[in-house]
Amino acid sequence: MTQTDDPKTQMRSIIQRIATGPELSKDISVEEARAGMRAILDNAVDPVQAGIFLIALRMKRETDDEMKGVLDAIREATGHVVAGVDEVVDIADPYDGYNRCLPAAPFLMPVLAECGVASISHGAHAVGPKFGVTHRHVLEAAGVPVDLTPVEAAERLAEPELGWSYVDQRAFCAPLHNLVDLRSTIVKRQVITTTEVLARPIHGRKHTHLVTGYVHKPYPRIYAMLARHAGFDSALLIRGVEGGVIPSLRQKGVCFSYQHLAEEQSFEIDPTTLGIEQTVRAVPLPDDLPQTLRPGDEIAVAVDVEATAQAAAEAGLAALTGVKGATYDSLVCTGALILWHLGRERSLEVAADRVRDVLDSGRAARRMR
Repeated sequence: MTQTDDPKTQMRSIIQRIATGPELSKDISVEEARAGMRAILDNAVDPVQAGIFLIALRMKRETDDEMKGVLDAIREATGHVVAGVDEVVDIADPYDGYNRCLPAAPFLMPVLAECGVASISHGAHAVGPKFGVTHRHVLEAAGVPVDLTPVEAAERLAEPELGWSYVDQRAFCAPLHNLVDLRSTIVKRQVITTTEVLARPIHGRKHTHLVTGYVHKPYPRIYAMLARHAGFDSALLIRGVEGGVIPSLRQKGVCFSYQHLAEEQSFEIDPTTLGIEQTVRAVPLPDDLPQTLRPGDEIAVAVDVEATAQAAAEAGLAALTGVKGATYDSLVCTGALILWHLGRERSLEVAADRVRDVLDSGRAARRMR
């Protein structure tokens, strides 16, 4: 494929190779995957072809090079800003959110900020396949601005009394956000779901660290590979509830991490060693929450996003003032993992005690604005 080929010709060639059935489909190069995804982001090809590109890659299973190429295209379309701090922790929870528990992760950032760690989270309003409760929903319910530009979000990281922020995909990569309807039509998970969390819209002056979650065993290697490709200096990959960054609160789990772009290593996390004694895996949904039908699905029952986000916001704000419970323990567990991963504390146990001190003092709650 040459640079003189127009996007439609390129896409036709790509589809002819990747959409030829389970035995005859061929893999494409990093550059071809980048060009195909870039054409989709630029709205330079027919939506039908865009859908075929994404589903054909999934059906034949994406190669590392194909995922790297798609990520390259997304990062090229992303507005990148360097914050006025040396280090930034990028908390990348699933963009399609949560629908089986109350998300606690949106409240990690003010806790980390109180510990001297600048952090950012990012997401969107409603993305399939789950269409669950996202960071945007919860933070908006908590009164936090969620429609900042990338520059405005980065500026908050350098403010001593704040030190954290949220930036929406609509603001930092509008062409990608514009594909939400197409992705909903495809129904199933596509390569975008894996790669979009690695867009890295806000950088540190010296280092940027990724924290993300996974469920299925193949993904730590994939996320670590893509994180190195995107330039994250380190990565912490947590086997979390619903694929998020909060591990189970009642059983041991496996995490992976790398430092200085090196190979990832696995380690085990046991909540009881951090003083966490819970009977639930995650923050349970209140019994009185209303339910609704999932968008575009007349059969699947889902949580009411607005009501669930409000309940998560109330639980998170309470935890930031020292109220004990599953949300409090969630923040202790993942907050400790992050501080230890960054080398800010010598052990997970000491890191957990530091997070408890921050929560019990109520200091992090003052950063919720």
